Amino acid sequence: MKISKLEVLDAQEIKIIHRHSLEVLAEVGIKVELKKMRQLLADLGCEVNETEKRVRFKPDFVAEYVKKAPREFTLCGADPGLQWKINPETQIFGGLGTLINISDLETGAYRPTTFQDMTNHLILFEHLDHIVSNQMDIWPNDIPMHTIHVEAIRSWAKNCRKSFGMGAYGVMATRDMMEMLLLVAGGREAVKNKHPFATIVSIQSPLATIQAQLEGLMILAEYGQPALVSPEAMAGTTAPVTLAGLLVQHNAEVLAHIIMAQAVNPGTPVLYGSVSTVAEMKAGTTTLGAVETGLISAACTQLAHSYDIPCRVVAGGTESKSFDIQCGVERVRTMLMAAMAGANYITCVGTTESSIAGGHELAVIDNDLIGTVKRALNGIEVTDDTLALDVIKKVGPNGTYIMESHTLEHFKQELFYSKIVDQDKRETWEKGGRKGMLERAREEARNILANHQEIALDPKLLKELDAYVRLAAARSLDDFYAAEWES
Repeated sequence: MKISKLEVLDAQEIKIIHRHSLEVLAEVGIKVELKKMRQLLADLGCEVNETEKRVRFKPDFVAEYVKKAPREFTLCGADPGLQWKINPETQIFGGLGTLINISDLETGAYRPTTFQDMTNHLILFEHLDHIVSNQMDIWPNDIPMHTIHVEAIRSWAKNCRKSFGMGAYGVMATRDMMEMLLLVAGGREAVKNKHPFATIVSIQSPLATIQAQLEGLMILAEYGQPALVSPEAMAGTTAPVTLAGLLVQHNAEVLAHIIMAQAVNPGTPVLYGSVSTVAEMKAGTTTLGAVETGLISAACTQLAHSYDIPCRVVAGGTESKSFDIQCGVERVRTMLMAAMAGANYITCVGTTESSIAGGHELAVIDNDLIGTVKRALNGIEVTDDTLALDVIKKVGPNGTYIMESHTLEHFKQELFYSKIVDQDKRETWEKGGRKGMLERAREEARNILANHQEIALDPKLLKELDAYVRLAAARSLDDFYAAEWES
């Protein structure tokens, strides 16, 4: 049987949190920074206070609009043949970021990230078999800020057939992303029911919004593309210090953003998201690797599923500054809790320092860890064949199973195989150079990068992508910001 799901809330506690969230939405409301969103909600019957930019939502309205969010959608890659159903029963793993510093794969030096690092990460994700998507995991420091999003999409199209994603960066950037997505995917009809691109919409806790993110959310909904609506509340600073209190606020924030997406375009795919954690109370800093992050992720999974909506949670984070035991312990415990709870889209790959730094070798290690977690969750299959009673009788006392046909038929499916975990005897390990997991992971990453070949794009598509990058590069940073001011 498969492993039973981890539940950190019982059915009554879920109802209580939901009821309290509705009370918050009705009595306190959400500060909505974007005027046109406030007007839309007012037109639909919400109570809007223009002076405070506050919108309040009645319980019946919440129920009506949350139900408009689909329980399932299809995520695909730049190669539309790669497809993954996203619903409350499925589970995939993707990237996490955004890294602005990296441990150099060759020297180990800690340095700012580059465009080549971003491209290399895309290449690794193309070849790491347990990872479905990259979420703009590396933010390059060596190219202009207002061209990063278009350069990233062009590099994705050239190097990775899997799904990609970025953040809702406001009017100009989000529209650029959608238009370039249509170029890569082949037009609006091609992305109507299969979505190569999933975008994170960040939420300003407590109980507020970010104008650029709302602009992006409205554009995503206009194009009918998935939005990963995700608070980043911290218990003790931007949310109540008690996890139950954080969940009430978090739930209210997510529901409000789901409503806003559906208000623009009913049926817009959404993921109930969470990057929420607890604050380090001495300094007020984030602690993504805390055990409480796993508890919050598990609870958010249950809340999402109570609305029959799939969820996205953060896992695999760490506050460690090096690739040490803390780095390993923190990423394992949060990833396991999220996975065992049944989270549907777990972003978890390759980071340290609360996801602002990391390394390519960590992506390789995390891919291996994901494989391990998936194997554990599959549990133990008990059938007449797997019970192997006939084989046991045949081999008898003091025999061996190594050459039995039953062993040859089953070992690849039954046993998880790792490329980077050492299971040799000490003598073999010493003869092989006494390498640890980090060095084996570095070698695997170097091997992938050395043997990768760019995807052969249609020359017409390549010209269109190049032209769009030139268009973005011709703008100034002032143009980029002016698009927000005008809205």
